[in-house]
Amino acid sequence: MPIALLPDRTVVTVSGEDATSFLQGVVTCNVETLEPGEARLGALLTPQGKILFDFLVGRTPEGFQLDAAAERAPDLAKRLGLYRLRARVTIALEPTFGVAAAWDGAETAAAVTRRRDGRLGALGERLIFALGAFSADATEADYHAHRIALGIPEGGRDFPWSDAFPHEALMDQLGGVDFRKGCYVGQEVVSRMQHRGTARTRIVPLVAVSDEVLQTGAEITAGQRALGTVGSVAGGRALGTVRLDRLADALAAGEPLRAGTVPVGVEKPSFATFAFPETALAG
Repeated sequence: MPIALLPDRTVVTVSGEDATSFLQGVVTCNVETLEPGEARLGALLTPQGKILFDFLVGRTPEGFQLDAAAERAPDLAKRLGLYRLRARVTIALEPTFGVAAAWDGAETAAAVTRRRDGRLGALGERLIFALGAFSADATEADYHAHRIALGIPEGGRDFPWSDAFPHEALMDQLGGVDFRKGCYVGQEVVSRMQHRGTARTRIVPLVAVSDEVLQTGAEITAGQRALGTVGSVAGGRALGTVRLDRLADALAAGEPLRAGTVPVGVEKPSFATFAFPETALAG
C-alpha cells in the first residue's frame, strides 16, 4: 500500500472572495462543482487552445490549491496574475508545501490534506503536506510506473507544454475539461474540436512485445509511416502520442508497429470513450 513523495510537484494557492469566479473564467475544468476531498484535473490554455499548464485543483476553506509541476509553478502563478485584473484574489507559490501520491489504500498518520485523484479512481489519492512532515515507502519512479500502467498522461513528460491540445492529452476523458461551463481561455478551439470530432492524435499506452526497454523520445512507426513519439517510460510499458488515423491504416495493412527498434503493441486506455483502431501486437 504505497505512498510516494513527488518532489517534481508543488502547490500554487488561489484565495480570496473572488477565487471561484476567477478560476472558473480562466481554467478548463469546473471549479464551481468541485467537491471537498477531490483533486480535479485542469489546465490553463493559450488563446489558441493549447496547454500551457496542467494541474490538479483542490478546494480549501480560503479558495483552492493547484498541485502543479514544480518547474512550471512560478510561471503558472505569474500567468494567473496577468488574468486577475480587478478580481479580489491572492495568488501565491507555496514552496513549503509538498505533494505525494497514495494508492491501493495506503494510510499515513502524518498531518496531510488528502484528496481523491479525480482523473481515475485507481490512481488513488493526492496528499498535500508541510515539507518534512513524513517519509514515504515508495519512490517517484514507482508512482510514474503506476500512472503509466493506467494510461494517465502528464505534462512535460508525455506532451510538451504550449504544443498539445487538451483532447490529445486525454483531458476530455479524465474530467479535465467541462464542455457545459462558460467561457475560459482557449475555450472556443477546444469546443470546436469536441463538436467536430477532429482530435486525431491521442496519448495511448504502449507495450513492448519483447523484453527490450522502451526509450523516451523514440519515434513510433509502422513500416514507413510515422505515427508519433514515445513519452514517459516504465520498463516495457510507456505512453506515446499517436496519430490514430495512421495507426488504423497501418493495422489494416498488417504493418508491424515499433517504438524505435522495439516491437510494440498499442492499447486503448480502459477509461477511453473515443473511437480506437483494433489493437494488434507487433511481431
